[in-house]
Amino acid sequence: MIAAPADHASVAQWASRIALSERSLSRMLAEEVGMSFGRWRRQLHIVLALRHLSAGQTVQAVAMDLGYESASSFVTMFRKMVGKPPSRYLLERLRPAPLDHGQR
Repeated sequence: MIAAPADHASVAQWASRIALSERSLSRMLAEEVGMSFGRWRRQLHIVLALRHLSAGQTVQAVAMDLGYESASSFVTMFRKMVGKPPSRYLLERLRPAPLDHGQR
C-alpha cells in the first residue's frame, strides 16, 4: 500500500493477495493497529500526504498521487481525519509556537 497508495483494492482483494480470509485480515488489523482496514488506509494517506505536502507538492498533485478523483475529495477526507484542511494544518504546524512569558 505504501508503494502504490492509489491502489483502491478492497480488504477482500488485499486478503486474497496475502492468502488470508477477509475476516482474518480485518481481525489482524484490529488487533495489531486498533483500527479497520479503511481507517488504516486513510491514516496511511494522511502520513503520505503530509510528507509530500511538506516537500512542496500541491494539494492537487498529492490528491492524484493518492488516487483521489479530485483535490476536493482528498481535502474532505483530510479534514475529516485531521480536523482541518491540509493548507491550514501545515500552516499551523510550521508556525512557531508563541512564547509564554507568564510562565517561570
